[in-house]
Amino acid sequence: MGSGALAILAENADQIALKLGFRLNVCAVCSRTVETKVMPASLNAVTKTAHWQDVVNDPDVDIVVELVGGTHVAREIVDAAIAAGKSVVTANKELMALCGAEIWDRAIRAGINLAMEASVAGGIPIHAVLREGISGDRVTALYGILNGTSNYILTEIEARGTSFPDVLAEAQRLGYAEADPSADVDGYDASSKLAILAALAFGEKITPSDIYTEGIRRIMPIDFLYSHQLAHTIRLICSARQTPQGLILSVRPALIPNSAILAGVRGAYNAIWVRGQFGEDTFYYGRGAGARPTGVAVVSDLMRVAREIRFGSPERVSPFAHERLGEYQPISVTLQKSAYYLRFRVEDRPGIIARLATLLTENEISLDAVLQIPAQNWRDLPFVITVQPTSEQSIRNAVAEMSKQNFLLEPPLALPMEEPL
Repeated sequence: MGSGALAILAENADQIALKLGFRLNVCAVCSRTVETKVMPASLNAVTKTAHWQDVVNDPDVDIVVELVGGTHVAREIVDAAIAAGKSVVTANKELMALCGAEIWDRAIRAGINLAMEASVAGGIPIHAVLREGISGDRVTALYGILNGTSNYILTEIEARGTSFPDVLAEAQRLGYAEADPSADVDGYDASSKLAILAALAFGEKITPSDIYTEGIRRIMPIDFLYSHQLAHTIRLICSARQTPQGLILSVRPALIPNSAILAGVRGAYNAIWVRGQFGEDTFYYGRGAGARPTGVAVVSDLMRVAREIRFGSPERVSPFAHERLGEYQPISVTLQKSAYYLRFRVEDRPGIIARLATLLTENEISLDAVLQIPAQNWRDLPFVITVQPTSEQSIRNAVAEMSKQNFLLEPPLALPMEEPL
């Protein structure tokens, strides 16, 4: 990301100057391995250091760009920059999701700016959309595909019928997935991003711990075969929606109709679908990662902050789109009501469907359909039950009872069917 931003600053310097009316000058570059970094030729003369304090304390630096990631050293850099009266541009989703509102309060008191467009969805300017582009609307729902690694894995499983472990290994070879892929495939990366977008969209302090999070490790090729029979596909969906009871937040694999615009998002791309009370539906699509797409977001933030420093702005627009974020506790996802897809793997024997139907009835859940693709291995037989809209709590109760049955090879997989999309 840092190399991408530097390349854009060097290669696009003239266009940037035409848009700003003045030039952006790189004063210093910091990296633990700075001596091994290949810099654009036009930036060879800038100060290079392995100590971030050298950058923050440099009197010629007006804006500190934090692209370290994580919440420890990065927080030290951001705090030190604010204390030194320097504006901050960051791409740090973890830090902004955990304590971005607090950092913004400190930035206001210090009279400097904070910009974070690159923290979510890479090259998609979704912050600018929610902060200014549709700020006159009242957002009622936001759905997104915010993790390119998970989306790549799911769409490869769908296209080729390859197992999750095999596609994950391939994604790691291609550089889409880290050696430890947990943040991506278990939903934590997407959860941090949704926390930021939900704060912008709804004006409330949201942290990742407020969001029900579930990953994609249990998705199998057979799930796509069954979802296709239902005219659906499966994506890792980040969801924030207002209900009469309150805001429900989740990151989880879900079935979405093939007709939904998010169903066409494939590979490592990201997308966000927003519904407003007045403006209704808008959709944003693009590369969610990569040095240059994310670098564009970083440089665009630099340009916005530089304009303020040069020309002054008595009323800065908060990076969270609201002057102050409200104190709010989202309601539990267990209150969500939806149709559900239940996939079972069983050792076949008489009476299984009847027993499962009984457990659904006992939890006041109405069965919709039973699907079974012919299989040869009766000792590991997959089949699917779909149910009428019911509460998440009812599904959890039923799944807990089902999981006790001795004919099951593993607990049932329960996925919501997101029809509102």
